[in-house]
Order: sequence, then C-alpha cells, then structure tokens
Amino acid sequence: MSGDLAIWTDFGGVITAPVDVTFHDFSTRTGVPTHALKEAMRLVGEAHGTDSMGVLDIPLLDEAAWAHEVEEELARTFGLAADLRDFGDRWFEGRRADQAWLRRLAGLRSRGVFVGMLSNLPPSWERHRRYMADDSCFDDIVCSYAVGHRKPEPEIFEIAAERCGHDPAACVLVDDLEKNCAGAVAAGWQAVHFRDAEQAATEIEELIRARTAASASTG
Repeated sequence: MSGDLAIWTDFGGVITAPVDVTFHDFSTRTGVPTHALKEAMRLVGEAHGTDSMGVLDIPLLDEAAWAHEVEEELARTFGLAADLRDFGDRWFEGRRADQAWLRRLAGLRSRGVFVGMLSNLPPSWERHRRYMADDSCFDDIVCSYAVGHRKPEPEIFEIAAERCGHDPAACVLVDDLEKNCAGAVAAGWQAVHFRDAEQAATEIEELIRARTAASASTG
C-alpha cells in the first residue's frame, strides 16, 4: 500500500463546503444573524457541559429538542423569535459535496491507500451525509454518535486506529478545525489542516513519500 498510511477525512467543512459558508447561507434563509445563532448554540452547549455541537454529536439531545433550546436561547439572549424546526434539512439545503476532494480520496483508494471518514456527526444527519458521500466512498466510517466519543477526544482516535488496523503514527486526520488536528497529534497521529482539496492532497502526498522513504531505509 502507498506509504502504508490510513487517511481519515472529516465530513463537515472538508467533504462539504466550509462551515462558515453554510452558516451564512442558513442565516440568510432563516433571518437569524450568524453571530446570534453561533452564540445561542454555544450557550446551549455550555448548559449541557459541552461545546456548541457536542449536544448533538453524541447525542445528549435529539435534534428537535436541541433546536427548541436554541430557539429559547435566541429569544432570551437576543430577543429573536426563530423557527428552527427541521434544522438538519434546512442546514443541508443547497449544500454540496466537494467533488474535487472526493476525487482525490478515490484516487488514493485506487492506489491501495486506506481512506476512512472520521466525523463528529449527529445521527439525524446521516441521511444527508450519505446523499453527499455514500458509504462506498470509504473503507470505514467512524462517527461520534455511533461510538460515544467525538473529536478531539483521544478515545475516538484510538477507536479509528484500531478499526483500520494501523498504528496511530500511520494514521492521518484531514480536518478543517485546528483543535481536531491538535487532538489527533496528541493521540499520536499525523494531521493535515484542510483548507482546500489541492493543498490537502499535496500534504498527503508528502506524508506518503516520507513514509515510503522511511520504510525503504529500514528495509
């Protein structure tokens, strides 16, 4: 296998458009300012002892209950009357997969590289994920809601490494969030901070070359 690496890609913000773009589009459709929505989500997460999406990613609440709490926080903190029913459907409306990145991943798999998806994902968003990138795109999929841990917690990286059968040092996380990349490195992984498909693919090729060269020198 090329470099004997396991590449684990994030979903939201990597396979999809950047999260800030989605926030902007969602806010435009709903009339809820982005800053207010982000703050209400943060406060709801804080009330449950986690960050803004931690409530959904494990999940601690189902989507409908979480959306209702965010509505209440928007009213309490900002005086905004918001209707966030069917949040996931509206969040993914018009959202498209990064086809350039999916092609890069397919190219890696065609060369024998293990490619998995490692995502903090609410269970109610699985059907949207499958529509954008179905299971056949990956050798394995590890989602927070299914394993009870989320990035950047070390446990989710341990689970993913065990699932793919690679040592942590041979696992690479591709993620748009620096805190998740830092969590991967703390777990003994390598990480690529995703900005666009070409940049991430270039960095992965450099890691493959380095791994191949190291294997040859010890062989």
